[in-house]
Amino acid sequence: MSQLVSQYQRPVYNAAYRILGNKDDAADTTQTVFLKVFEHIVDYDPKFKFFSWVYRIAINESLNQVKKRRNQEPLADNQESPWQSPAEVLDSKHLCKRVQEALMTLNVDYRSVVVLKHISGCSYQQISEILQLPVKTVKSRLYTARQLLKKTLQNDGSD
Repeated sequence: MSQLVSQYQRPVYNAAYRILGNKDDAADTTQTVFLKVFEHIVDYDPKFKFFSWVYRIAINESLNQVKKRRNQEPLADNQESPWQSPAEVLDSKHLCKRVQEALMTLNVDYRSVVVLKHISGCSYQQISEILQLPVKTVKSRLYTARQLLKKTLQNDGSD
C-alpha cells in the first residue's frame, strides 16, 4: 500500500488540486481516493492500466467534491493579498495563480481534460480511458477549453 501511495500520490493530488483549486480540499480528496483504491482493489480489471483506474477514481472524487461545494458555498473566493507589489504581479507565481483562476472558471468537463493533458501529461488515449470518452470528444473539449482559457486570459490582460 505504501508503494502505491508513494507512486501515485503526487499525480492524484495535482489532479485534485487543479480541479478543486484548494490545497486542503485536494489533500482530503487524495486521502479519500487512496481509501477507495484500497477498498476496491479487488474490483480492478487488469485489462486496463492501473494508473488510469486510479486516476479515474481521483477525477470522480474531485468532481464529486465540486458538486458538493456547489450546493454548499459560492464558487468564487478571490482573496488576494493586500501586500502585492507591482514586481510580484510580473512574477511567475502571479501568472500561475492567474492561470489557475482562469482554469477554475471553466466548466468541470473542460477543466478535467486540461488538467489531465497539460498538468498531468496524459495522452489523448489515456484521457479517453480515464474519463471514459471517445478520443475525438477529448480533443474537441481540449480545443474548446484552450479557446476559453485564451479568451479569459486576454480579457484579463495577461500574456
